[in-house]
Formats: sequence, C-alpha cells, structure tokens
Amino acid sequence: MNSDARRTTTRRTTARRAAAALVAGVLLLAGCSTPAKEQSSVGSGSPSPDASTGGSAGGSGAPAGFEEFYGQSLEWSGCEDGFECATASAPLSWHDADAGSIELALVRSRAQGRDRDKVGSLLVNPGGPGASGTDFVRSAVGTFGEPVKESFDIVGFDPRGVGESTAVRCFDDARKDESLSKDFGTDDAGLAAMADEAEAWGEACAESTGELLGQVDTQSAARDMDLMRAVLGDEKLNYLGYSYGTQLGATYAGLFPDRAGRLVLDGAIDTSLSADDISKGQAVGFENALRAYVTDCQGGPDCPLTGSVDDGMRQVRAVLDQAYERPYPTSDPNRDVTQTLAFYGVAVTLYDEASWPLLTQALDEAINEGKGDVLLYLADFYNDRNADGSFATNSSEGFRAVNCLDDRGTTDVDEMRANAAEIEDVAPTMGRFFAYGGVTCADWPYPEAEQEFDLHAKGAPPIVVVGTTNDPATPYVWAEGLADTLETATLVTYEGEGHTAYGRSNDCVAKAVEGYLVDGTVPEDGLTC
Repeated sequence: MNSDARRTTTRRTTARRAAAALVAGVLLLAGCSTPAKEQSSVGSGSPSPDASTGGSAGGSGAPAGFEEFYGQSLEWSGCEDGFECATASAPLSWHDADAGSIELALVRSRAQGRDRDKVGSLLVNPGGPGASGTDFVRSAVGTFGEPVKESFDIVGFDPRGVGESTAVRCFDDARKDESLSKDFGTDDAGLAAMADEAEAWGEACAESTGELLGQVDTQSAARDMDLMRAVLGDEKLNYLGYSYGTQLGATYAGLFPDRAGRLVLDGAIDTSLSADDISKGQAVGFENALRAYVTDCQGGPDCPLTGSVDDGMRQVRAVLDQAYERPYPTSDPNRDVTQTLAFYGVAVTLYDEASWPLLTQALDEAINEGKGDVLLYLADFYNDRNADGSFATNSSEGFRAVNCLDDRGTTDVDEMRANAAEIEDVAPTMGRFFAYGGVTCADWPYPEAEQEFDLHAKGAPPIVVVGTTNDPATPYVWAEGLADTLETATLVTYEGEGHTAYGRSNDCVAKAVEGYLVDGTVPEDGLTC
C-alpha cells in the first residue's frame, strides 16, 4: 500500500474525456506488441467589458495592502486552437502583502454569442487538488452546453502551486516514479518505512519549492479567485467547480458571500467532514462503484470474474493481493505492477462506466495470463506519467501539498489502526488504500492553515450543488451534506454511475445547470435527474 493512495480520487473529474482517452490509448496499446485502458431567478452582476486587457469593473474590494494586485490589467494573447492566454500576478501570502508575488496561468474561451447576451466570465476548476484548469478548458469546453459557451467567457486557471502557475516542485521524475510505485506494509516496520518516504517528500518539496509550499492551501486559492474576479472585470464571481473544485467554490462563498454570483458545485465534497471522514467515505464510494462494475461485468460475455458478485469482488481483491506478494510482470523488463499501481489501474476506470470494459481487459490479463500491461497503462494514465518516464503534470505534488495544509487527519498510530479497521470493515476490497493517510502529512514542513471562512456561507446567493448517486470519488452523501451545510444551497441529483454529472450525464442535469448559470433560474431543490 502507498500512503499517497488515500484521497486519491478527486483528481479525475473529466470522466467521460478520461474514458475516451483511455479507450484510445488501450486500442493503440493492443495494436502493438504489448497486450491490451426552475423556479426563482437571481442576478449575477454586470458583464465583463469587451477588452483584450480585462477591465476594472470588479476591481473594488481589494484587501488593504493588496490594491496593486487587484488593479492590474491582464494582457491576453492568442494561444493554441483559438484560446487566449494570460498571466495574473498574485501575492505569495494573503496575510503579508510584502512577502512577494507568484504567477497564475489563465486560459480563456471567449463567449460565442452576441455581446448583448453575454453574462460575464465563468471561472472553472476541474478538481484535484492539483488538476490544471487551463488544460481543463482546452479539453472540456466542448462538453459544455451551447447556452454556456454563448453567454460566458469560460476561464480556466491553474491554482497556486499547480501546472503553469508558480508550481510546487519536489522529486525529479525518476524518484517520483519510484515513489508512486512503492508498496508499504501496515505493521510497525511498514508504517516506519511509509513515514520515512513521506518525510523525504516533504524535504524535497521544501527544498525545491521554498516558501510557496506553505501558501497553497485552499483558502489562499479561493482568495486568488476573488482577485481573478476583479481583474476579469466582474462584480460577482460566476463559477463551475467539479470535485475538489466544489470545496474551492464553497470556501470562496464562505470568504466572500457578497461577491458570489452563480456558483455550481458538481461532485461535491462535504466541507464539514474531517480528512479521516473523507478517507472512509471514499473507500465506501469506490467499493460501491467496483461492486456496480462487477455486477455489470458478470452480466455480459467474456467476464473473467466468476460466481456471485461477492465472489467477483474477492477475485478483484486477490488480484490486488497478488500484486503485493508477486508484482505482475509487464512487457517492460524494468517495470512490474506493484499493488499500489494495480490499485491506481483499477480505480481510474471507476470514474466513468464507459471505462469498465478496460477494467475487464486488465483483470482478464492479470487473472488468465499473469501479466500487468493494461494495469500499468491505466496506472500511468492516472498518474499523468508519459511513456518515457517523465510526468505531464505536477498533480501528485499539488495534491499532497494542498491536502497537507488543509487537513492532515490524525497522526496517532493507534487511531490510524482503529480507523483502518473500520474502513476495511465497510470496504473490504478497496478500503486498505484509504487508510493510514495521516502518515503522509505527519512531518510536513508547514503547519495546517487556520480556518477563516464561514462553512455555511451565510448571505451568499443560491448555490447549486450536484451529486451523482454512485459517484466513487465524491459519494452522494457528501453532496447531501454540502447542500445541508451551505445556507442557500439547492441540491440536484443525478441517478447514475461515475464521477460528477454536468457534461457527462443527461439533459435534465444540463438544463438545470445551464438554466441557473445563464438565466439565474434556480432548480427546484431536490430535483432528481
């Protein structure tokens, strides 16, 4: 087991596109020598000015000492495929205006409709923490409905510490690859080795990143969003956040309720939960998603899982257990599939039911051929690892750094063992990979950030929370919890499989989300799609 496996699961938010990429990649893999991965309305503020440098319409509200940041003008320039790119300057620390500055990368897809129909900017975040919002806009804008694309400048950003923004850096690629493949036991020796590896991460991140490492918490990123609102020229922030992006959006609403516009939070994280609660909830979510997959697999042809659904679940667990005892060989003589990699390979396919056939292919290869090529491909896809051993993103670094500042969970070994027993009891197949997460951050070089926002976001306009009933990464009960926590939330339910709903589910969800974003029509609370 790898300590970085727990709370892995908010990374993959563009599930349908991930599934398509996995299918394409595995088809290519198979062709090579490698075996075959609408009731009331609310206003949202004034439109953004049509100017290449942004505008000052939303420039008011700068905290004392940060006026220069709020008053900056963005210089947009054309980048690939018709998008526009810009860089914003943000303070290194939102508690010390003199601490220096960092850069935030932005990508914009301009509104396609008439100027008079333009609502403003729509800031979007795909999740993580650690996922790139600029990449998200480039790949995902096509899945947004036409009303959204016509009415909004859709703006993606890489949060502080992530991607093309001033980024967290830790290990080199070879060392990172080694770490993401490691297994650890859960006896005293195994936990000690896990702690040593976590300490090595912290030391490498601190050495390579510097003071930024202590400033990448979610509250700081939410304050960056208010800065972006201002320099984009919007009086109110219109926002679509997926997965971890819902935590970011809820934090913004708690910090700036009077500046919140139309916020949609899809694949919700319940911000009232602790890190340990999150780990247990995700374990159950992935267990349920895997059970749904096994049921579907056994109902069709060529399924390698035999007997009852419970039998099939035990067979998946046996694959994971074998990977720990005897890692699966692959066509690359230098790479075997460890248990950690096998878990990633299984987990990534559960984000969308369109990926389930790839899991069948991977399990069939492991069970009937004793090989792990497809599992390895899937794990590499999950970790953003390129074929040459380099990594396309710093999502693993960002994920760890943000979580360790937000909430690191218990670090008491006895409590972790008790939590692990509870998790494995409710999730006997997948639960082990969500336990002992407190080891990851126990010796992190910077302390947790103190909570400075109102969990209930009192005074904010209506906030639309969307939940999917069998979402593995952000279980549906979290959407219910966030909707209960936020004072003005309304809940939309998608009855289905997979992670998040808008852009990958049905017209009912699309109409609810788009009706609110574009027209301000609040969906009926409790709407089920």
